[in-house]
Amino acid sequence: MKYLGRTVRHEIKYYICERDYFNLRKLLQVIAEPDVNMKEEGYLVSSVYFDDIYHSALEEKRAGVQFRKKYRLRCYNREDKLIRLECKQKYGDYTAKESEEFNRTEYDAILKDEYDFLLEKGNICRELYAVHHSRLLKPVIAVEYFREAYIFKVGNVRITFDKGISFSIGDYDVFSEYYSVCRALQTGVVVMEVKYDEFLPSAFLQTLRSVTIDRCAISKYTMCLNEKGRYM
Repeated sequence: MKYLGRTVRHEIKYYICERDYFNLRKLLQVIAEPDVNMKEEGYLVSSVYFDDIYHSALEEKRAGVQFRKKYRLRCYNREDKLIRLECKQKYGDYTAKESEEFNRTEYDAILKDEYDFLLEKGNICRELYAVHHSRLLKPVIAVEYFREAYIFKVGNVRITFDKGISFSIGDYDVFSEYYSVCRALQTGVVVMEVKYDEFLPSAFLQTLRSVTIDRCAISKYTMCLNEKGRYM
């Protein structure tokens, strides 16, 4: 589906208990395929989130603003072989994502407050450069969790389970020897996300009906920033 020239998808999020997670996981292992990025039971996702001097990303989420953007640097398993700058855009019930690959030198430059190299890269990078200089957008926190992902090819559906959601204490450079995290979500609670294009296949809908879950407006960035505020 296209909106304003961008490919958009539905995105639904749920808090589920550990028991329901194990039940859903067992069913999905039968009717869906593991994501190609899965190693054994999942992979570690680390994201360095940006915000501006007005705390726009945080306040717009709290206010329920329907059209908003959020920037982050993302890597996997705390390895620097694949780093992406991502801009996630929200259009009501739909989301879109733009990304561009970074190398370790470019990642380090951003954390050193060096942005000029962005002018030589793609649109999302030049946009980040502009917002940095107009609203002092900069990294503010790292969010980390262990992700398990499954795919339905019919409907292009992706289901993820995110566990152990944590936030950085002090240094938000995920490659730093001083990097450490603190748990943001209580043990036994899992965040399930469902992303799809036009429809959800009946097999997955039947699987959802096997547990009692409620849709929630979940932002890991907001959750972690709120929890971090309790320690400051």
